[in-house]
Amino acid sequence: MSQPAGYSPSFKRPAEIMRMRRKRTRSDAGVFSSPTASPGQSDLSPACVRPFSPGPLFSTQNRSGGGIKRRNPFANIENTYSPKKKLLIYNDDGNAEAADSYKIKKSTDNEEDEDISTKCQGVLPFSARLAEAEKQEHQDTSRKKRLTFSEDDSLFEEEEEDLKSPLLKSPQAIAPASIAPPVCTQFPADWSLKTRLLFTSPLSLSWAEHPKAQEEALGLSQHCRAQFAPLPHSLQDPKSCSELRCAFQQSLAYWQHPSLPWISLFPRINAERSFTGKSTPWAQDAAVQQSLMNEWSVSLSSLYSLMKARLCPYFYLCSYQFTVLFRAAGLGGSSSISALISPTTRGLREAMKAEGIEFSLPLVEERRKSRELQNLTVQQGEEEEGEQKKEKAQECCELKEDEDCQAGDEGDDGGYNDDEDGSFSWLKEMGVQDKIKKPDSITIQLRKEGHAVSLDHKPESVVCVEGSHTFTLINFLINCKSLVAAAGSQAGLPPTLLAPVAFRGAAMHTLKARSVNVKSQVGSTYQNISSLEITGPILPSSLHTITTLLRSAQKGNFSATLYTHTPTAVMNTRTTKEQVDVGAVDLSGCGLHPASIQQFQQPSSLGKTALTHINMNNYSYTWKN
Repeated sequence: MSQPAGYSPSFKRPAEIMRMRRKRTRSDAGVFSSPTASPGQSDLSPACVRPFSPGPLFSTQNRSGGGIKRRNPFANIENTYSPKKKLLIYNDDGNAEAADSYKIKKSTDNEEDEDISTKCQGVLPFSARLAEAEKQEHQDTSRKKRLTFSEDDSLFEEEEEDLKSPLLKSPQAIAPASIAPPVCTQFPADWSLKTRLLFTSPLSLSWAEHPKAQEEALGLSQHCRAQFAPLPHSLQDPKSCSELRCAFQQSLAYWQHPSLPWISLFPRINAERSFTGKSTPWAQDAAVQQSLMNEWSVSLSSLYSLMKARLCPYFYLCSYQFTVLFRAAGLGGSSSISALISPTTRGLREAMKAEGIEFSLPLVEERRKSRELQNLTVQQGEEEEGEQKKEKAQECCELKEDEDCQAGDEGDDGGYNDDEDGSFSWLKEMGVQDKIKKPDSITIQLRKEGHAVSLDHKPESVVCVEGSHTFTLINFLINCKSLVAAAGSQAGLPPTLLAPVAFRGAAMHTLKARSVNVKSQVGSTYQNISSLEITGPILPSSLHTITTLLRSAQKGNFSATLYTHTPTAVMNTRTTKEQVDVGAVDLSGCGLHPASIQQFQQPSSLGKTALTHINMNNYSYTWKN
């Protein structure tokens, strides 16, 4: 038979090559098999051979010869080549021996492949590719890491071969280090009035109620004299600490005018239900109403004088329509006495303007500035002619509306003059001037002041008065007849004055505190949780002092839920952009704790919102608003 061109007598098919490999593997297995094997045992099953690739060894004896892993009889060429799977070695113990036998087998296979490839160069492309792939695999495994089980069979350890660079040995070492959260020793200043506080703690809060007569007397005396006893950072037994109980009674005291035991005079806004059915002897007696107003005017003047002398840090005026917060110079980031009124109406603002009181609307100005900045940014970014024309058209419409509004203010009779009629000359040209009804002066006036009226009774209507105009505001409030309700359940009753220090005509009151131990379900178990409820007109200084005491008594672990008098939430608005040096104004004689003064000197960062939750964990504050 003629031989074709390119024929080689050493040519072998891939199937024959694989048959030769299997035969050589069986012969090698017979060499490493145990000589003491039973006659019934096949020579193809050595003592240290796994039944399948991922399975454990049959026996751990005779490891000196090195075990050879038996090939899977159901495997074919396609699924035997898996470099990723061959990197994993599964064994129960003796990882080093298994790894060595694995390397011996791989090295013998690679040597055979090299011999075959040298004989069949250019003739066996398939076997050559297979040999080259396994050779490359062997070279990669000598450089890569080998994964083995650790002693606890739960974590993989990484080992490096033939590399001098050090590597990490466990995944715990490569885990990112935990970053400790920042420690906040104070929460933001909150100038709103609270109606209720609910404190919870895993430690008992029973020390806060049922004080002894001596402890209560000492606490009230310290409040009147503005004396503050130092407390340790952490108390082991709060219930037996007399200084803590005295300081707690001191923090509950506040001053109020007028004082009517049978009527709750706070809150006053939307509080008609609490006044209904109560005895009001002044409602139908003008002389009694005048006497109440005279005493109230003296108390208000006394409070302003104390504040001007920096002996009173702040006070509140609570009427049936609005609430006023007066703050001394140096508090809230302002260098002068400031006052915040919320909510207000257009009528009240017009009356203040008529009295010459200069004021500002902080939230309205802030919103206007933000809009101007946004419009400026948009105008700078606009390059298309269509958008520029649209803005010009809008400006023309706004100018037209302003001209119409100004036209409505002209003339003594409130009607239209000749210039105003000129704006409707186009109706005459069309001959429909009699069929179209012209807007009257009242409509134009409402249109002009529509934006101002829309602010009424909203947080955005808060008014800020600063400097010497606060004295004019005091006189305005004393002489304002609309400050007192003329009808209803609060008719003839002056507004409520609240302050943290004593003033003329004031009565001392204390907040009500009640402690309860409850069980709360946490997962599948119940934990004992102690709660402390405090009710009444809670001033900002009282809130700060109580939380300071709880920090020491509860070892820095407690949480609080705060219920805010809604109209006063906007009192946290910044009154001015001027920042005052903390030590520039001396407020040491105002009657507050030095830590409270330091907190209230800084401008509040809450805006028009108030705190709703305070949580202390490991002497670090977190809060929600």
